[in-house]
Amino acid sequence: MSAEHTPPGKPAEVSFYEKRRKIHAKRVRGFFDNWRILLVILTQLIFYGTPWLMWNDRQAILFHLVERKFYIFGLVFWPQDVIYLAILLIISAYALFLVTAVAGRLFCGYACPQTVYTQLFMWIENWLEGDRNARLKLEKAPMSGRKFRLRASKYLLWGLLALWTGFTLVGYFTPMHELVNNVLTNTLGPWETLWIFLYGGFTFLFAGFMREQVCKYMCPYARFQSVMFDPDTLIITYDPERGEPRGIRKKAADTSQLGDCVACDQCVIVCPTGIDIRDGLQYECIGCAACIDVCDQVMDKVGLPRGLIRYSTENAMQNKLDHKSALSHIIRPRILVYTAILILITLVSGWFLMHRIPLKVDVIRDRSVLTREADDGSIENIYMLQIMNTTEEAQRYKISVDGLEGAHITGDSAVDAKAAGLTSFNIVVAVPPEAGKRGSNPIHFTISAESNPDITLREKASFLLP
Repeated sequence: MSAEHTPPGKPAEVSFYEKRRKIHAKRVRGFFDNWRILLVILTQLIFYGTPWLMWNDRQAILFHLVERKFYIFGLVFWPQDVIYLAILLIISAYALFLVTAVAGRLFCGYACPQTVYTQLFMWIENWLEGDRNARLKLEKAPMSGRKFRLRASKYLLWGLLALWTGFTLVGYFTPMHELVNNVLTNTLGPWETLWIFLYGGFTFLFAGFMREQVCKYMCPYARFQSVMFDPDTLIITYDPERGEPRGIRKKAADTSQLGDCVACDQCVIVCPTGIDIRDGLQYECIGCAACIDVCDQVMDKVGLPRGLIRYSTENAMQNKLDHKSALSHIIRPRILVYTAILILITLVSGWFLMHRIPLKVDVIRDRSVLTREADDGSIENIYMLQIMNTTEEAQRYKISVDGLEGAHITGDSAVDAKAAGLTSFNIVVAVPPEAGKRGSNPIHFTISAESNPDITLREKASFLLP
């Protein structure tokens, strides 16, 4: 109940929820829109095309959950390599902090999946239903054969694109050739089916219907971005000193008292979140720069300089800094620290990744038989070695033991390991009874590849003497 309809003496009721006003953003072409188109095409070529790339007779990038292996071109990662995932997340976080500190929500406006798929869905919508005015007219029109045909065609194309997106995502976790064969033979598994329709359904819902609501209410980045901003962060700004007072310019009227803003409201009409950038920076702004493109076009038409709405900083606006001075303030200590940390982490991680030994070994002592005495009087312990060959070539490994005087392996001391596979191998270690103290004694296994001596690993174990 609104305040003006409240009976006298009764408290006014105030709604905490705003009814959604559907936004029909107008398409605008310009410098920043061309960059957005380029990044949409580039990111989707990578996303949709990568699962089809082949490497060593397998999918180039595959996160094979069934085999518990992650293939990234020539590298094979196992669950034990989770440290690299943690490092990747740290690098991504620092990169996000750096980009945000430099240029605000640049990622949101050009490369965020929500922005990208909303853009794709809007291209389909514009192609079928026309630009903003045509869509508004169709929205208000009663249901007819033409309206039903346009809406059905739009939803069908949206659904196909969403399902293809879900199918592609699953193709990163199930080999693509296997996934295609399962679809063609109608033998798709329950998990693959679930994720194709789940991810496709959320793509259809978020990019087709919720759009700005995801950015305004669901995305956490919109909420905490302000803590990463400072007065020298490059953001989309409106110049009130130049633009105010705003007003419509007429040929015969005196416009000497008016600012450069012609009150055309085009900046609002093209905004995908429906905000007015002239009200200042708002958390709903995703930094897409559509308002800059359309404002520059309006300024060209009325014969005024561009830049009424532009990328600038709070300090540059307050102190009236020129473009060169504003850019010089962007390179500040905070940015240098972020950049140095990001470069350091990336270089160190790259070094460890390049020098990563493609071999992992788990040594498990047989606990069913703690010790046993051999015929020659030596004491034996039995171990199981689980050898993970993370190369994509079959390897033969030599195994030796040290740590106790006279320690040696009885029987075969070499094992053949299949490519990118796990091989279990039982081994017996024997030592003279006087070689160590009673109880547990430390020993070491050395595992080396015959074809490459650089692939060598030492693993610690314990030997029990009675």
